[in-house]
Amino acid sequence: MIFLTTASIKPEYLIIISVSLIIILSFIFNFISKKTNIPSVLLLLALGIAIQYFYPELKENPLISNSLVLVGKVGLILIVLEAALDLKIKKKKLGLIFKSFLMALLGLFGSAILIAFAIQYFLEATFYDALIYAVPLSIMSSAIVIPSVNKLPGEKKEFMIYESTFADILGIIFFQFLTSPNEFFSTTHVVFSVTSNILITIVVAIVFSYITVWGIQKLTSHVKLFLIIAVLLLVYALGSIFHLSSLIIVLFFGLILNNTEVFFIGRLKNSIDKQKINFIFKEFYIITLESAFVLRTFFFVMFGVTISLLALVNYEVAIQSIIFITILYTIRLVLLKIVFWKESIFPELFIAPRGLITILLFYTIPTKHIISNFNQGVLLYTILISSVIMTLALVLGRGSKNIKEVLHDYDELHDSIEKSLEEGHYEFDKED
Repeated sequence: MIFLTTASIKPEYLIIISVSLIIILSFIFNFISKKTNIPSVLLLLALGIAIQYFYPELKENPLISNSLVLVGKVGLILIVLEAALDLKIKKKKLGLIFKSFLMALLGLFGSAILIAFAIQYFLEATFYDALIYAVPLSIMSSAIVIPSVNKLPGEKKEFMIYESTFADILGIIFFQFLTSPNEFFSTTHVVFSVTSNILITIVVAIVFSYITVWGIQKLTSHVKLFLIIAVLLLVYALGSIFHLSSLIIVLFFGLILNNTEVFFIGRLKNSIDKQKINFIFKEFYIITLESAFVLRTFFFVMFGVTISLLALVNYEVAIQSIIFITILYTIRLVLLKIVFWKESIFPELFIAPRGLITILLFYTIPTKHIISNFNQGVLLYTILISSVIMTLALVLGRGSKNIKEVLHDYDELHDSIEKSLEEGHYEFDKED
């Protein structure tokens, strides 16, 4: 009998085995998540912590920490793209889109300012540095929200997808603005810089998206889906180099590809082969979904490998985290009551997890703004507590649809069947 040890296995086979097992376990975690509403992110973090326990030398490995930022950024792009490909634009949804944007915007600024004051009080930092630290903690994680809200009623699900996507985009814009090397001379200069940045990004996003959606139907090669992803990654990177809010470009591309009937109208309508676009969309959606799943898996496992568990037994870190989380949910409660006056805000109130984008931005805080006595255990506490709160809300919220939500789901089903009939996917006998 041959006995194998880790040392006797060639490194390349060990890597292949490890990567394969992590993906298989992540798939199992997704299945568990769907059955229990426990976010798969928590299970992936637990897996990373378990790996750290058995292989403590990995925690200090620079390859892991350096890869974390790269995997996180690519994963974020694909997660936002996945969300955009899942959203249909209709006139009756404009109110919902506006409400979700308002929630994301006010929630971000309100939470960031109050948490910045709390950080300044606890750590005696300047308000500006405290605000840079507060922004990542104030951003809801679309990486956790999007996979977790599938079982919510139609309108609530769409609201959460829109809000979390807007939160990511607005949070990154705000963070880039705070950490950019530009020196502003006045309030007018600040407003002009931010406004011009957003407008330029939107123009680039619209032009790029129209040209790319029109161009992909002309590709005859069978190998084209990863070409599209590569082009998106290239545009995102170039946009970021020029300090543009590149996630807006990704969002617009996904929205236009999924809503060609809305964006290609009038003379532009004849430039699109709807059948080809629908076929490409279905394939592209699947590959985006799969790629986002893999990158999300490795990001949270690697983060679990790098975190320090000693921070969890630090009572000061625990108190700070609880205060920050209290601020987040208080602001959210007030805003939801204002935005959705006299409407049900459960379980949306408690779906506000922190995750990928929070970690990613913390790892990119410029050296000159680093607060030396800030304990990164706050990140772990905030992610864990907000995810557990979301889990309990989703479990308690099962089967709580009201009449309005049931009718909305019926409308969604009717629209879906109508679209399929137009595209020739179903055939009925005259007797039917």
